[in-house]
Amino acid sequence: MEARAFRHERFMRAALRLARRAEGCTSPNPMVGAVVVKDGRVIGQGFHRRAGAPHAEVEALTQAGRRARGATLYTTLEPCNHHGRTPPCSDAIVRAGIAQVVIGARDPNPITNGRGLAKLRRSGIRVTNGVMANEARRLNAPFEKAMVSKLPWVVAKVGQSLDGKIATTLGQSRWITSPAARQLSHQWRRRVDAVVVGIHTILRDNPRLTARGGVSRPGRPVKVVVDSRLRMPLRARCLTARPATPTIIATTVHRPTRQAWLERHGAQVIVLPPRQGRVPLRRLFKRLVARGIHSVLVEGGGEVLASAFAERLVDRIVWFIAPTLIGGRNAPGSIGGEGISRLQQAIRLADLTVFRVGPDLCVEARVVYPGVR
Repeated sequence: MEARAFRHERFMRAALRLARRAEGCTSPNPMVGAVVVKDGRVIGQGFHRRAGAPHAEVEALTQAGRRARGATLYTTLEPCNHHGRTPPCSDAIVRAGIAQVVIGARDPNPITNGRGLAKLRRSGIRVTNGVMANEARRLNAPFEKAMVSKLPWVVAKVGQSLDGKIATTLGQSRWITSPAARQLSHQWRRRVDAVVVGIHTILRDNPRLTARGGVSRPGRPVKVVVDSRLRMPLRARCLTARPATPTIIATTVHRPTRQAWLERHGAQVIVLPPRQGRVPLRRLFKRLVARGIHSVLVEGGGEVLASAFAERLVDRIVWFIAPTLIGGRNAPGSIGGEGISRLQQAIRLADLTVFRVGPDLCVEARVVYPGVR
């Protein structure tokens, strides 16, 4: 039994490594890796490269060819059982004559969840589910959250001084963190579907909000600006930056003339009913998921971050801390809003990692809200 479990983990790790090769490229589909094993040897392997491309199982089976009959297929996610852009993987597995399928995690998509496993079993294939399930689920945290809650997986990213400031008293913020930290920030942008900022960040810094360096994805990341009063400048660099990616402006006011101007410049304007005078982020984020946006990087400013935390939307933080002191009671801090009155209301961080990025520190952690274990 132990030898079998060790063997299952060994080949599942190989499938997970394959899946990670497409990080940031498959949305709105999940990342999936698969290997076909016979007599203790890998005879086929594959991973899902992008939405619309062959699924991992099909790639692995194609590579294995006729040798797949009687073999074992390891896949990080339950094989799909429905027609989308590609035919069901479960059909391909049955046709290939696979004898056993070892699965990392069930597919949280309601149209598949459990159905793929059931079909394989009805076809006489032995199915083992839940091998390295935690790792397999973490791999596709954005996909799972979108499927289960209809909300995107949200990362809050901040670049601040050691004393928690994101700008000086005059609003100067370029650059608090180092080039190395900014390079890592662009890696995060390449991993997500959308970057969210508030209008104050646009007015103060005029960022392009593109992901520079590395391989670009067509149409990603989508740029989302939270702009309650629709003050977006027509000359904002995020509207004119190349490569061109969609810009969504979320507002609470109807200003038909200005909205028409912005739309002529390529922006998409979403008008939402205000929540305490602000754009309701939960409702906005559900709109984003409906557009196939499963992961979001919230880059500030402090009021947008405060709203995201207040609505319990943030799943993870990436905090860059520069060895700099700015000071000043009027210098903006990382998180604005009203704050809390009692420590019992504080948001906790779990699974903390701290590492150097050039001269800066980077803190990454999972967010745990009060009352949630």
